[in-house]
Amino acid sequence: MPGSTIESDLLARGGVRLDVEGARATITLDRQEVLNAQTPLTWEALRAVGEGLAPEVRVVVVRGAGRSFSAGLDRRLFTPDGFDGVPGLFALATEPSERIEAAIAEFQRGFAWLRDPARVTVAAVRGHAIGAGFQLALACDLRVLADDARFSMAETSLGIVPDLGGTLPLVRCVGYARAAEICVTGRRVDAEEALRIGLANRVVPGEELDRAVDDLVADLLRPPAGAVRETLALLADAADRADGVNGVGGGGGGSALERQMAAERAAQARRLADLAAMITR
Repeated sequence: MPGSTIESDLLARGGVRLDVEGARATITLDRQEVLNAQTPLTWEALRAVGEGLAPEVRVVVVRGAGRSFSAGLDRRLFTPDGFDGVPGLFALATEPSERIEAAIAEFQRGFAWLRDPARVTVAAVRGHAIGAGFQLALACDLRVLADDARFSMAETSLGIVPDLGGTLPLVRCVGYARAAEICVTGRRVDAEEALRIGLANRVVPGEELDRAVDDLVADLLRPPAGAVRETLALLADAADRADGVNGVGGGGGGSALERQMAAERAAQARRLADLAAMITR
């Protein structure tokens, strides 16, 4: 497949489709019979996509086939025997804690690469994005929603916790108090509220979702790739430093502003050097 080196069989087992057109890749969760519910095979396929995309791919769109983005975990994972060779969560629960954490670390790799500033990632969400589906949307830089979209962090109501990297971007988007309420109650957040509280960049009628995403991708591809990459890295660092100011993280010498300004200077020096090299070629 142009723009990737991923085995098609691995994608099929995970219920994932990949389409690459020039600088754009589109990842589609395609298990419509279970509303694109996810399994460890899904996360393995997503990890492989992240590792196999060619450098020329600058924008990645993540979507779900059919009427839902993703209904979260496949409920068969909560059965004692699992399914299709995939162990259930109860089997994982009997392992020593270090093995449980190692397994979850592998699961998390399926989402983590979507935060790499090497590419801009966009979640195109229609219908339900529940639990792992919500976390997958949160892993992306931007979220465009159809007006029927519904977010829900359902893990706590199932007796577990969000563990695919969704808690940090959720707090960054909506703040601690609102994130706590959304997670603990597991309530549905509709598209209008998602836009109002910062979970969505845009909300459009369902029939306009694909066109809105196409237009956004075109806008994202206009600036030079190096400038986009450096800017995303700066913004990610700024979010980390803001967390430090608020007592969530941070560290290092000097104020958060001083460290951010130093990072901006270094990034600009790299960009100017690249531009100068292009001129002299």
